[in-house]
Order: sequence, then structure tokens, then C-alpha cells
Amino acid sequence: MIVHPDSDWFRQPRLKTRQLLLLIAIDEERNIHRAADLLSMTQPAVSKQLKELEDLLGVTLFARQSRGVTPTLYGETMIRHARMALTNLSDAHQEITALKAGQVGQVNVGSIMTPSITLLPAAIEKARLHAPMLRVGIEVESSKLLLDKLQRGGLDFMIGRLLQQSNQSTPLDYEELAVEPICVVARAGHPLCKEKQLSLEQIAQYGWVLSPPGTILRHKFDMMFHRIGLEPPASVIDTTETLLITKLLQGSDFLHAFPRELAHYYEQMNVFSILPIDLPCRMDAFGIITRRDHLLSPGAITLLQAIRSSAAELYPH
Repeated sequence: MIVHPDSDWFRQPRLKTRQLLLLIAIDEERNIHRAADLLSMTQPAVSKQLKELEDLLGVTLFARQSRGVTPTLYGETMIRHARMALTNLSDAHQEITALKAGQVGQVNVGSIMTPSITLLPAAIEKARLHAPMLRVGIEVESSKLLLDKLQRGGLDFMIGRLLQQSNQSTPLDYEELAVEPICVVARAGHPLCKEKQLSLEQIAQYGWVLSPPGTILRHKFDMMFHRIGLEPPASVIDTTETLLITKLLQGSDFLHAFPRELAHYYEQMNVFSILPIDLPCRMDAFGIITRRDHLLSPGAITLLQAIRSSAAELYPH
């Protein structure tokens, strides 16, 4: 949205970058004195700048308490936008520096595990055909953590799930790419690998390595057994650490519920074997998530187009 320069906001003194840094420092330290030390300022100078900013906005940004300060609702809003503004300024500087060096720029993308293994590498390869000097930063985390970082302005876009509770004050756009079927994996040479077809009753007798209770995958997994009148497996180790899961499975007869796309990748590397059972269980769809108020850089647009193209090839249905 373009704001007309004759509006009341633009008639007032402008916000300064120093004031934005001040907001973030106070938020992180929750103490005026420590924020002053962090910014190499005196405490009276910090208090004065904060007072000027509150007068400019006409609201109280921090509630003063005996042991420090906490942001008010107005403060939380202003802090979130301050972080976005400073991130955008930093990105602009990096992009201009890259352009001067003959590069295309920097794009920061977040991804959940499955698309980070197949979709993103294929898309990056395509994008670099058009922009060989494109710099890509990738963070692989849960959708919840990535959504928080996206809304704070730390990512250009992400590939993940749009959680219901993520509909906060930052408007998001979601473009679905694929669903995520689940399969059962075990170590290569596991006794169940010899079976032609397995049932839920058979696999319920084994030990499992599963996502912790409270996660989406664990809920869907447990419900899969409850629907047919079975108790979920009792012998369970709760973890989401892939390296630990791999070590546990390779040294035992444990089973693990794994996204099918990831399972194929590890099976090709002879790390796991996919067992012969079709689970009536799948994760929710994942897709591209962007902030509606964020203007994507040319590099981000190039990578986004490559992701769409690669997704159409990997997930034709």
C-alpha cells in the first residue's frame, strides 16, 4: 500500500533507524539500563528517545515495572514491524552489494523436512541456470517455527503447512503443492521385510520410534489404530531427531513412521527399507507460504518460479 505524503503520519517527525534498534534492544533485554549498555548509550538518552517515540505514536510502548519493562500490545506491534523494517534494510544492502558484484542477490527460504530433501535441491538447480550467482539461505524446521520467523520478516517465503493458529496480524498467502503420505520403515534386513503384505495388528507388536505425543503425526498415527479397535504400540521411543532415529533403527528391530518421499530417499541409500503395508494415514498438505505485505526480491521470485516448476514435475497429481 502506498501512503500519500500529505497524510498526518508524514507531517510528523520521521522514525529513525536508531529508534527501531532501540525498540528491539529494550524488547530483548526487558531493562532500560541493559538496553543502554547494548547500544553504547546512557540510560537517560535511552529513556529520552523512548519517550520521544511514544509521544510520536501517541501510545505507551512499554509498561514500567519494578524490575524492568514489558512491551504493551502497542509495543509488540511496533517491535514486530521494527524487526521487519530492519530486516528489509539489511536485505536491501546485501542485494545492492551482490548486484554491484555481478550477482543476483540473496533469498532466505524455510522448509519442512520432506520438500527440503527433493523439491528444494531440484528447484535450486533450476534457479541457478537462470541466476548462477544466486545465494540461497535455507532453514529446515517445523512449520510452527518457520511461520514465526516468516511473520517476523526473517524469511522471504517458506514451504510448509499453514497452521490454524498461525493466522495472526500478518496476512499470509498459501499455495498448496502436495500431500504427504506416510509409510513404515525399518532397517535393511528387518524380519518384516520378508513379508509380502503386513497388517496393523502385526506392526503393533513391534517397538517404535515416533514423534512425541501432541504432534500432528503422532495423533494421526495413534488414531489409525484406535479406528479399528486396536491399542497403539506400547513400546515407543519419542523423538524427531533424524540422526538418532537412524541409529536406533539400524541397531534394533524398531519401526518408524516416515513420510514416503523421505523414505524413498533413504531406501535408495540403503539406510532403511520400506515395509509392505499401506497405512491409512497421511500428513496434511504442504505448500508455499508468503507474507502478503512483503515485496519479493528478483532472486526470491526466480527461486519461487523454479519451486513451482519442480513441484509440477515431482507432484503431478
